[in-house]
Amino acid sequence: MEWIYLVLIGLVLLFGLAVLVASRRRAQRSIDARSAPSIGPPTAPPRRGGSTAVLEPGVLEPEVVEPEVVAPPQTLRERMARARATMAGAFAGIRGRHGITDETWDELEEALLRADVGIHVSTDLLDGLRARVKSKEITEPDQLLDALQAEMKERLDGADRDLRFEPGEPGSPNVWLFVGVNGVGKTTTIGKVADQQRNEGHRVLLAAGDTFRAAAAEQLTTWAERAGADLVRGNEGGDPSAVVFDAVESASSRGHDLVLADTAGRLHTKSNLMEELRKVRRVAEKGTGRVTEVLLVIDATTGQNGLAQAREFGDATQVTGVVLTKLDGSAKGGIVFAVETELGIPIKLVGLGETIGDLVPFDPDEFVEALF
Repeated sequence: MEWIYLVLIGLVLLFGLAVLVASRRRAQRSIDARSAPSIGPPTAPPRRGGSTAVLEPGVLEPEVVEPEVVAPPQTLRERMARARATMAGAFAGIRGRHGITDETWDELEEALLRADVGIHVSTDLLDGLRARVKSKEITEPDQLLDALQAEMKERLDGADRDLRFEPGEPGSPNVWLFVGVNGVGKTTTIGKVADQQRNEGHRVLLAAGDTFRAAAAEQLTTWAERAGADLVRGNEGGDPSAVVFDAVESASSRGHDLVLADTAGRLHTKSNLMEELRKVRRVAEKGTGRVTEVLLVIDATTGQNGLAQAREFGDATQVTGVVLTKLDGSAKGGIVFAVETELGIPIKLVGLGETIGDLVPFDPDEFVEALF
């Protein structure tokens, strides 16, 4: 009987071994099937969310293009961080003090002068506020700062900041002259203005009237290409008045309605150079053109010296507006108040960077709010 038991045990072991081998073979076939190439319809890669789209044979799935991430443009407040920092410390000290004291007035005056608002304008602003404090109309520091902000906005209110373009007969282009001292960014400003005006539908021609600075004409040529504008230039060292005159006549004959004229940078204290600029202004109107804007370009970082520039250039060329460049890198944005309130010349454009779109119309409310 024992041999019968041994035979049964052997059969059971053989059966178990056979089952194990068969299971392993099925598993290997399953792995091979998954790794083999598909013969059926192509399958799209999984989309975000885990779903898989099956396409019909011969139909390719369109390429998914990720949208370009574009950083939002910086606000005027962000661009004016340095100017705001000049006043922020004083404002924080004033708000943290109980009541309005002599130290309050000292800190306010210092903040305004450091921001280059100017002695005359600062004194005028603070005298008005002192009277309101004395009459008990203003009693708290926050009220004082709110009143100062409102007064600064009012000082800049009401000016005509539009760039003057006068529609006229064909062949009678508007001429905008750009003047200023060396290094303030006149040529760059002209290129940016050209781009803006072309986008508004004007046919723009640039006049390379800076014939003295080396490579000035080449620089303006580069900006003309960027802005899609035409250009007239003369010989290096030539008569700038002749270049401007030729540009106006060329614009008249070729159907351009706007001429933007560059001029050589010059010190406002040099009478002979200022007289030359007067000549450019006269010649620009001798032919078919009409000078409708004379834009003085001022570097915001020069502070109160910009006021003297505005006074001299205004006398020589009848300046109609100011372009304030490099405002984003200046702690002296208060020059805006000095130019407008003392000379009555409106700030029309401000430069906030180096790219072609970084020249924007001046918004006085936004400017004052950025300071606060």
